[in-house]
Amino acid sequence: MKSQISVSDGGPSGREAAPGPMAPRQDERGRGRRRPPPRRVEVVSVSSPAPRLVSVVVGGEGLRGFSVPAPTSHVKVFLPAPGDDAPALPELGPDGPVWPEAAPRPVVRTYTPRSFDEGACTLEVQFVLHGAGPASEWAQQARVGDQLGLGGPGGRFSLDPTVRRWWVAGDESALPAIGTLLDALPPSATAEVHVEVDGPDDELPLASAAQTTVTWHHRRAPDLWGAELYEAARGAAIAEGTGVWVACEAAAVRRVRAHLLAERHLPAGSVVTRGYWRLGAPDHPDHDYGED
Repeated sequence: MKSQISVSDGGPSGREAAPGPMAPRQDERGRGRRRPPPRRVEVVSVSSPAPRLVSVVVGGEGLRGFSVPAPTSHVKVFLPAPGDDAPALPELGPDGPVWPEAAPRPVVRTYTPRSFDEGACTLEVQFVLHGAGPASEWAQQARVGDQLGLGGPGGRFSLDPTVRRWWVAGDESALPAIGTLLDALPPSATAEVHVEVDGPDDELPLASAAQTTVTWHHRRAPDLWGAELYEAARGAAIAEGTGVWVACEAAAVRRVRAHLLAERHLPAGSVVTRGYWRLGAPDHPDHDYGED
């Protein structure tokens, strides 16, 4: 089952890769960079834009000087230990991060921030509730005044301004990243977007200055992850020069990528894929590009 809407409302405007929409930024290729300690931030609002999505806005002086260099960039979220309202965080010592003695190490998860307001010094992180897990459990109980740590941002994606056509696909976990990508597209661009979710209650507005068509695909079975996105890829008319961006469950993204490269013969430099999570894995690596 799927529903389709068209959007054009003037919304808010490692390794070497082949030329295309996914060329890595210089700062992601560097070796030996000393990472700064995570920033301490405080929850300023909590809301639920969809039944399985919790939006947490954080702010504070810790975000001074923060910036998001490219769409789909990610941050490391340092969670408080159960029962605490703030995580233990390291300080930067002469030889690197120094952790407080006897303090429990926080659970760390990776998220794409949905938005950053530099003037208000606030950052929105959306948590998808995928069942039991430390991040989901924290988000469901988050209250104004709770604290988090934030590391980053990072990511190797860099938007190529010469790409004017986009084919974008993802599941619920990719909604924040898809939103940032659509935010960054100019009015001269076009984007065909496919999102796989459980049902109509999970559909969210996805605005863009670009000429955008969004198709929502409802899962035919609760645990059949990525099947709708694979079918969308099989039926897609992807013209030469189109930038392709796909992010979802790790096994599903590999199936889509294999179809696009091996069967559709799209150039690898034009295809960006990310395995944001893996079924049955509590903490999937954040560097899964589906290229194995």
